[in-house]
Amino acid sequence: MVKRAGWLGRLGNRLSRMEARLQARRAEVEAESIGAAAVPGTAAPGAAPEGAGTGAPDPAPGTPADEHAGHPAHTPHPPALRGRPDPVSVVPWGMRVAAEVSWRLLLLAGMLWVVMKVISEVRLVVLAFAAALLVTALLQPFVVRLRRLGLPRGLATAVTAILGFVVIGLVGWFVVWQVMENLDDLSNRVREGINELKTWALDSPFHVTEKQINDIAKNLSETIGTNTEQITSAGLQGVTVLVEVLTGMLLAMFSTLFLLYDGKRIWTWVLGLVPAAARPGVAGAGPRAWRTLTAYVRGTVLVALIDAIFIGLGIYFLKVPMAVPLAVFIFLFAFIPLVGAVVSGALAVVVALVTQGPWTALMVLAVVLAVQQIEGHVLQPFILGRAVRVHPLAVVLAVAAGGMVAGIGGAVVAVPLVAVTNTVVVYLRAYSRDQLLHGAAAIGPGPHGSTAVEQAAREAGRDQRA
Repeated sequence: MVKRAGWLGRLGNRLSRMEARLQARRAEVEAESIGAAAVPGTAAPGAAPEGAGTGAPDPAPGTPADEHAGHPAHTPHPPALRGRPDPVSVVPWGMRVAAEVSWRLLLLAGMLWVVMKVISEVRLVVLAFAAALLVTALLQPFVVRLRRLGLPRGLATAVTAILGFVVIGLVGWFVVWQVMENLDDLSNRVREGINELKTWALDSPFHVTEKQINDIAKNLSETIGTNTEQITSAGLQGVTVLVEVLTGMLLAMFSTLFLLYDGKRIWTWVLGLVPAAARPGVAGAGPRAWRTLTAYVRGTVLVALIDAIFIGLGIYFLKVPMAVPLAVFIFLFAFIPLVGAVVSGALAVVVALVTQGPWTALMVLAVVLAVQQIEGHVLQPFILGRAVRVHPLAVVLAVAAGGMVAGIGGAVVAVPLVAVTNTVVVYLRAYSRDQLLHGAAAIGPGPHGSTAVEQAAREAGRDQRA
């Protein structure tokens, strides 16, 4: 019995030591798993401990491995958090992509908002420079022709700029002169038209009395008299706008001179601001954008001139007063796509209605619609072609956005800006695709078939020898 009791005691002691070793091993594995999760590149859970199989002594029974190594033991996670996955891995892939795209879109929207605020603050300078670009695109071919005839660059630029500005000034002076010459006649025609409208209202089946018409006229005069201060402030604002217009014209003239004379050097300087990696693509996109802008300006000028000539002839033969100023207005408003044609045509119809009556107004409307249909279906596709092909929806949205940001000037600049942007984007997309193809061709196709097997065998032999 004594021997049996001693044997049972020794067995119990061995079992206790085994349990202590198992607990120490469990603590060691948990400490290694925590360290691997905290420090990248550590051994995965369940891997052999450092020093195993190298003759290093095992830790004492019941002693954690970290304490044996001289480091404090890591405290394991509580049982409630143990075994939970990483929060990033729980988020669905689609939501991750949406979040990545969202913050980038917010960054781009913020940058665009800042750019638009800056443009609105310096709107006069931006519109003057945009007008200078349009005028330069129109006048540059004349400079090139004069250079081919042997004139120096400075003299060719001066002659072209002076002739261009003189022509523009003569057109403006002619319009003002015609309006002033026909103003008295127009006012008399308007007064007669109002009297005819009054007579028609009295004889109409609406039972309008002369007292009601006089009350309307009296209320209108009283409204004008009570709002004299607002009208005066509007006149002062008009003077401010006139000063801004003159300042913008001077800026546009100086910018046009420098662009005509030193355009290539300015473009080279702009290319120097572009990062070296993107410089070849931008250098190729610039001339294509300039050709698109030149084609747009030339085509628009030609189409506007044809519209003004034919509509002006129709108004002249229908004996509508101020036919020439109306034709000039039609020419100028043609630079605003869609909206300009409607406004100029409506102005011609209103003048015809007030001065010549409803029948003449209907005839003018028919002439305007016929010429605009020919313009939209024949002239623009034939003259502009595919160089500045922009979808009508893009034209409408661009004109509306440009008008909201910068008024009439923004509406004029919006469509050529969209056309140039479209040309640049299409070219840069094709350029990046060609660069990828050329890069793949330079690297060369990978081995295939028996060549791939032989190359893999050679690489395996080199690895074994190493």
